[in-house]
Amino acid sequence: MRKLGVVADMTLREMLRRRGVLILLLALPLAFYVVRRNGYTGESIRALFLGLSWAISTAALFSASAGRAVEPRLRLSGYRSHHLYLGRLAALLVLGTGIAVPLLALVALDPAQDKVRTGGVALAMLLCVTVAAPFGLLVAALVPRELEGTLVLLVVVGMQMVVDPAGAGAKVMPFWSSREIGTYAVDHTGSGYLDRGLVHGVAFTLALALLVAVLSSYRLRTRSHMRFASGR
Repeated sequence: MRKLGVVADMTLREMLRRRGVLILLLALPLAFYVVRRNGYTGESIRALFLGLSWAISTAALFSASAGRAVEPRLRLSGYRSHHLYLGRLAALLVLGTGIAVPLLALVALDPAQDKVRTGGVALAMLLCVTVAAPFGLLVAALVPRELEGTLVLLVVVGMQMVVDPAGAGAKVMPFWSSREIGTYAVDHTGSGYLDRGLVHGVAFTLALALLVAVLSSYRLRTRSHMRFASGR
């Protein structure tokens, strides 16, 4: 646990030093919310969920890319592969929660959202964070270059915005849970929306985290950290 905490602390400190990035991470979902706020109460909250998901996914992508430079040294110092990816994931969950809290307070204090179920909004934001963090790490594992990875995230979020949430294809999108719980919170529908969103979000979180664990373990175990010169 100590090594896992060291990696999490190191990752979090690295991200917190980039204050401009933190401002942009908060500004992105805020912009989504403000643009859709006037006359689109429900859409503004759903846009906020997607903006938050995109921000945390992007943070995870760049965090994983930046961490590759120090991973060989950490492995030589006795850190196991699970220390590295679980520590980074824990730091991203802390960062995501820190970004989500002021956004939740904004929704709770906004007079235009006085009829919204705040508890449902909080749960949807939590699932946005828990899904987005491993999803960004997974994209980083599959697409090593940051530009291509960012474009993949853009495509996924764009599809999430335009796909019919009632269609069968929407259920395979990573952030469908926020749409379901958002409908429950905004439109005061039955608990079925809440249950489906919760099951989908938890299932995707576990599945994405497992994929990240498998890919990260394989990459770190097969990477050559030391090379011995052969004698002549």
